[in-house]
Amino acid sequence: MQHNTVTMADKKTIAIVAHDNKKQDLLAWAKYNREALGGHQLIATGTTGKLLQTELGLPVTRLQSGPLGGDQQIGAKISEGAVDVLIFFWDPLEPHPHDPDVKALLRIAVVWNIPIACNRASADFLISSSLMPQEYERLVPDYEEHRNRPVRMDGA
Repeated sequence: MQHNTVTMADKKTIAIVAHDNKKQDLLAWAKYNREALGGHQLIATGTTGKLLQTELGLPVTRLQSGPLGGDQQIGAKISEGAVDVLIFFWDPLEPHPHDPDVKALLRIAVVWNIPIACNRASADFLISSSLMPQEYERLVPDYEEHRNRPVRMDGA
């Protein structure tokens, strides 16, 4: 498969999501990294975004709550090229009614080669990377062949 290059600006758009049991972990991480986060544009699902705004005093674009479609909204923004990084503190030990949306969000981030952090350690590595505050050329698969493939109409 061929690849295209997408230039990520020095000011990244970071999507932030946290399951209920992980919100306190995310807030502790975000407070510790407030200065670094302040140099980027933040978007978040509903409740997580409200907590970040209140606790950090940083502007956060708030989408719907995850179970109400927020995970899908972030996935759509990734596929549109409007998200550079995904920080998703998810809880692998609790069942979630919107689990298919969670899996779809993680899948679409991988499809578009978006850096993902799913726990505090990976988020620490990601936010402290020397690549975060500078432009970065991200390789993205060229899906034109997939988009232009013949469509069979016989149901096969």
